Amino acid sequence: MTVANIAWLDAFLEMLAAEQGAAANTLDAYKRDLRLYHNFLTQRKRDALSAREEDIADFMEHLAKLGRAASSVARQLSAIKKFHLFLMQENGRFDDPSQNISRPKTTRPLPKMLSETDTEKLLAATRTLPEETKSAYHTKTRLICLIEVLYATGLRVSELVTLRRQNINLQRQHLIVRGKGGRERMIPLSGAAIQALTQWTQLRDEDARTRLSPYLFPSHAQGGHLTRQRFTQILGQLAIQAGLGDKHISPHVLRHAFATHLLSHGADLRAVQQMLGHADISTTQIYTHILEARKQALVQHGHPLAQSTVEANIEANRGTDREIESAENQSKIKKIKP
Repeated sequence: MTVANIAWLDAFLEMLAAEQGAAANTLDAYKRDLRLYHNFLTQRKRDALSAREEDIADFMEHLAKLGRAASSVARQLSAIKKFHLFLMQENGRFDDPSQNISRPKTTRPLPKMLSETDTEKLLAATRTLPEETKSAYHTKTRLICLIEVLYATGLRVSELVTLRRQNINLQRQHLIVRGKGGRERMIPLSGAAIQALTQWTQLRDEDARTRLSPYLFPSHAQGGHLTRQRFTQILGQLAIQAGLGDKHISPHVLRHAFATHLLSHGADLRAVQQMLGHADISTTQIYTHILEARKQALVQHGHPLAQSTVEANIEANRGTDREIESAENQSKIKKIKP
């Protein structure tokens, strides 16, 4: 990348952070995507200031040939479009070569489903962890708190590990989290989460090494808090212990479980949207599709009647409906006669 392009990229990332409140992980993703784009242009002796529409189209085709998923290519194109729009707004160039490039068609996969029974197994596995030593008890208490809070609130893993001690209000039974775009939201806490938080915060605040940290889950890691990667690793190990190793459980799967289990018990979709921190309710509606797909699967595979029998019954019911409709029509005709 040329010095000029690096300067434009840095300015673009600064804008995302300052004006749109983009999180560090989001900025890293944009940086990776746009560096890959710039590297492709460099091979053609071009850059973002001289790129043509065919360059971007060829780059999209190049990604597809590499075997990238349509969703990954679509995300890459989104970054390119936002960057070129920024260049126009800042007079870096006076046209947008990405304007007519179509987004690849994607089918949004349903999130992985974790049943309530499996979730209970995971939570139960935390209670069996050793606690003979002070260090083991500390680790166990922290992990119970992490999982209870995650399942009770549906936080993103980055929001969970960066939770601040001051944002937990046990008396009012809620926590406050700053999510994507810098938006704050208040989330109520379950009884189990309050109990786990009470035990963990007491232990944390008694330890001179962690008492002064602003984070709820302090660590010696570079950021001063437990990392996403470390928590994901711990959760995977716990899943194996709970006999759920084949489920590929991640923090995001527990976030999905939070949403689907709430909706299955009659929670309002808008309330779930607010707790998850979704800017658009259409993002939350994916969980209603999970429930519908689950119902259909129960009918198809769990019903005592075979599929062929079900289809036969449906056809028979249609015949019965036609008979009823014919009888009703005959009745109407009789009533019309003088």
